[in-house]
Amino acid sequence: MGPELMQRMLEHAERFETRIVFDEITEAHLNEKPIRLVGNNGNYTCDALIIATGASAKYLGLPSEEEFKGKGVSACATCDGFFYRNQEVAIVGGGDSAIKEAIYLAGIASKVHMIHRRDQYRAEKIMVDRLKAVAAEGKIVLHEFCTLDEILGDKTGVTGVRLNNLKTGEKEDIPVMGVFIAIGHSPNTKMFEGQLEMNHGYIVTKGIASGAAQATNIPGVFAAGDCQDQVYRQAITSAASGCMAALDALNYLETNGLVD
Repeated sequence: MGPELMQRMLEHAERFETRIVFDEITEAHLNEKPIRLVGNNGNYTCDALIIATGASAKYLGLPSEEEFKGKGVSACATCDGFFYRNQEVAIVGGGDSAIKEAIYLAGIASKVHMIHRRDQYRAEKIMVDRLKAVAAEGKIVLHEFCTLDEILGDKTGVTGVRLNNLKTGEKEDIPVMGVFIAIGHSPNTKMFEGQLEMNHGYIVTKGIASGAAQATNIPGVFAAGDCQDQVYRQAITSAASGCMAALDALNYLETNGLVD
């Protein structure tokens, strides 16, 4: 699980006497040499910086959604889908990610209820065709022109969803054990705007062909994890890009005579 993995990584770093500082960085002056960071508890300078600020899943903002986060409400089907094997689940969204996750869940859950406020999907035609093919098999039920009005549950967790039909105004309760919110992610990169090259808020890295896959447009600044990955968003891919960023940073320091 995520928290356990993070704790093990922290312990691993501490075994190698890595200096761990707990602070919130509020300003980053990336074009200064050395790079200067401003935090709530102090200022920091460095010759190479790896940015791994992640991305936050977007949620609907329902009180019941917040109440059942981690108790049946999730924003990652590939992370948590296996908990709902042979059970009914719901997914909210109408883009590429939502469709991919709905199809993925259809291979695990007994039935997937897909909730979308329109009948048009913001996805490639081939993905929409695949979605409708799986729906025709009965594994996915499309609740179009509907919104999620409330997540139902008790002390054990989620027990259902209440839908609002936008055409009729009618409410419908559907029993499900899990609810997946798939309406996108927001990269946590706002403080770097105007300094780093970005694509829809995600930091652009140079790629493997450049010889420094995780390098950004500013020398000495590297990025890893979900702040630069809008496709995979998995712990293993984040860890891999973190490893590459560390190697890129070390090579930068050695090449520029910044380490002994």
